Amino acid sequence: MSEETEKIDTVNEHEADEKIDPEKGVENGDGDNGEDGEAPPTEGDIQKEVENLKAELEKIKVEQPKEVLPEEKFDLEEFDQSYRENLPKEKLVLAYAENFRRQYVHLYRDRKPLLLNPVNECGVEKFVSTTIRPTQLQFPEVYDWDGASEFVADYLNFEPLNPPTDLPKRLLSSTTVLNRQKGNCFEYSTLLCSLLIGNGYDAYVVSGYATKETCLMDETREICPLLQKKEEAVKEAAKKEVKKYTVKPPKDLTSKFEKMMASRKVAEREAEEAKRRKEEEEKIAEAEKPPPDPLFGLRIHSWVLVLQGKREVAESFFIEPLTGLSVPLDTHQYLGIESLWNHQNYWVNMQDCSDGVKGMKYDLGDCTLWEFMFQSNEKPLLEIPEFHDHDDDDEEEEEDETEKQLDMPPSWVKAIKITLRDFQMRCPQGKKIKLYKKSKLEKFAHYLQKDGLTAKLSVYDDNELKDLVQVKEFFNHRLDKLYMRGYNHRTDWVIEHYYPGRQRCLKEHTYKRSASGPENERTMVFYHEARVDGLLKREETPVEMTEHFKNRDDFLYYRHILFGKRAKKFGPSEGPNHRPIWKIHEKFHRNKDIPANEDIADLVFSIQEEKILLTYHTEDVRVSASTREFIKPPNADEKGATLLMTPDMHTTFQVDPNQSSKKQVELYQMLVDLVRREEKSRNKVRDSEQEVRDILNDRMKEEVASELEISVYDTERNEKAKKHRKELERLQLEEKMRRQDMEIDYLAPFIAQLGDPEKINKETAFRLKEAALTDLKKRLIDKANLIQARFEKETEALQKKQLWFQQHQVNMSPEDEEDYMSYCSEMMFRLNIFEARLNRHRELAPQKYMALEQRIRQDSRLAEFFMNP
Repeated sequence: MSEETEKIDTVNEHEADEKIDPEKGVENGDGDNGEDGEAPPTEGDIQKEVENLKAELEKIKVEQPKEVLPEEKFDLEEFDQSYRENLPKEKLVLAYAENFRRQYVHLYRDRKPLLLNPVNECGVEKFVSTTIRPTQLQFPEVYDWDGASEFVADYLNFEPLNPPTDLPKRLLSSTTVLNRQKGNCFEYSTLLCSLLIGNGYDAYVVSGYATKETCLMDETREICPLLQKKEEAVKEAAKKEVKKYTVKPPKDLTSKFEKMMASRKVAEREAEEAKRRKEEEEKIAEAEKPPPDPLFGLRIHSWVLVLQGKREVAESFFIEPLTGLSVPLDTHQYLGIESLWNHQNYWVNMQDCSDGVKGMKYDLGDCTLWEFMFQSNEKPLLEIPEFHDHDDDDEEEEEDETEKQLDMPPSWVKAIKITLRDFQMRCPQGKKIKLYKKSKLEKFAHYLQKDGLTAKLSVYDDNELKDLVQVKEFFNHRLDKLYMRGYNHRTDWVIEHYYPGRQRCLKEHTYKRSASGPENERTMVFYHEARVDGLLKREETPVEMTEHFKNRDDFLYYRHILFGKRAKKFGPSEGPNHRPIWKIHEKFHRNKDIPANEDIADLVFSIQEEKILLTYHTEDVRVSASTREFIKPPNADEKGATLLMTPDMHTTFQVDPNQSSKKQVELYQMLVDLVRREEKSRNKVRDSEQEVRDILNDRMKEEVASELEISVYDTERNEKAKKHRKELERLQLEEKMRRQDMEIDYLAPFIAQLGDPEKINKETAFRLKEAALTDLKKRLIDKANLIQARFEKETEALQKKQLWFQQHQVNMSPEDEEDYMSYCSEMMFRLNIFEARLNRHRELAPQKYMALEQRIRQDSRLAEFFMNP
């Protein structure tokens, strides 16, 4: 504690002792409130003193000192010469820009300065247009503007301008920004503009003013882009074709006045509801409105402008580089524009920005709207016609002077390159979190998470992000083709989306997390084009299952199954305990190849009631359809049994009275076919139940051990490629060792037996030859004897087995006979192998002997003694 503070505390304690002393009374009085004493303070006086104290305290203000961060320094030796020096043409451009700046300051003294030539990382002044390096990266994901802007927004970390009302004094190159993975708004815009121009867009870096939320990348009052619904084109409802012969609808006898009054009441209720909704939205907007900004209209910001024309851009728009989102030209978040530039020219805004950027025109060829710096303007200029005075007889001829135009020098920035690994990393350290209105978005680098998670969106019901409502997870490179999963914490529903190529062609799967097992509520959508049965959708509950089909050869498009309750079984279960099927309802499209009164539209197998109901398609000239009903015979479920049919087991309704009825034989055959059809439908239902179980089992295994797809060209992540490469290296090393072993002296053992003579003479040479050949001959004979011994041993074992079989053949069971036959077969196979090896050894032994004899003759140490005379 300082000395001044101690003195103040001492004085305050002394004053307090004087004012309040229990022995002397209040204010050095005797404690008597008589007539001569002062009156005690009232409640109003105390309140007044408190207000005066508050007023005095409010005058005392504490200002926190501004944090001044040291400017990052770079090693100049790491950069090319173009970073450290200026070419003569660049110096000329800087002089040209300085002249332009002087004229601008002289003519417009009340306007803010322009960003023309900030220094780069080496402290060298560079013109802003030369900082743009048009580049097209090798990744197709960044070829379009949305992919490029999303990459820049995710790859970099944002550094706000300090102070926020001044232009940056330093502008780093795009290569340095990519290496640092951070930058301010101008460096964001420069990098994004370089990529867009390289991809063929007509893009410009904009220098202007924006709101506080935009300048600080505050998106807590904005809705997450993943939650914004895309505008869908409203399709006109197809007019229903009116048939010539149709039953006229009954006459409408309701009162038109009552209809009008009812519609008026509905309109009034809708208007009141819309008014109430609008008032609520205004209240919410007023409550969420940001506090007033003292620097409103003064905060400097940079963004990107994309003009229409190139790359089939139909309408011009802005791109906010900090978020990667497109912004319309009449937005409220941008408050004004000072200048803009690309890699070829520089333009200064001459329009009024009192209403922000609303109503501004971006015809850069109009000199009244945009003042350009260089004469080589690629935009078509708005020419003003010249008027000549024809009355002047002394008109002087003007000479055509060709003015030399100064064009922009090439960019001094090194080529923008990024590796595949860095591109897949996307975010700094592989993770980035963005906060939005009632939502949080987490982004992850590819292959960073074991399950392939690349983004996670959490939706909340409050602005404090505490009451979690829904979670959406986005995946990439998964072997099971899962790319999106959503979970609603309130309804407990989970929905999963899959790419094509998955086994059983699953597209979507919706289920409850608390009841994820089979025979529960779920909906499965399939890629019907890739399935043989054309299954499009399957809906399941504990007692029902509904399947929808498309483009089937049998014209089936709907199947509904009604299940019953399982019967309780006691004791050990025999086979699977399936749910009993009570009813199967199938619907078919119209088959034009057969008559309508014979083409089945609805087929119902009422298994519980043992009935089969048929409804045929309606003919074009009819208003009702023919039907049939069969009662199943009692022995219909017996396999191979002959069905018994009586006339009372069939009833029918024929729309056409003139149509001849079917004979009893035809009806019997129809009943037999329907019984078989019912059996097939039952089997299909059981197959569907089993398919659901298989899909759930596969999903359980996939979640336990998530596997990711890795390209064969990605040698760093592909474990299979690593193993294959290591295996090749191992085989190569083994081959090398084998060759080294082959190069070992084969005569070394025999030379050692002779005492390692320093010099080999003729006698020693012949002794070496004979010893080597004798050793080889012995080894060849030993190998043949070994093969023969094994052959004889196996033969003896087979003979013993055959003798045992002859003795016990009468009392042997079929299983023992089968074991004996398999044993004999295996033994005969082994005997054939031994015999083949012995025969091959006999053929190769003389060749090996001759090869060794020839090698000895050609040996450099012995060749002189075996040369032919």
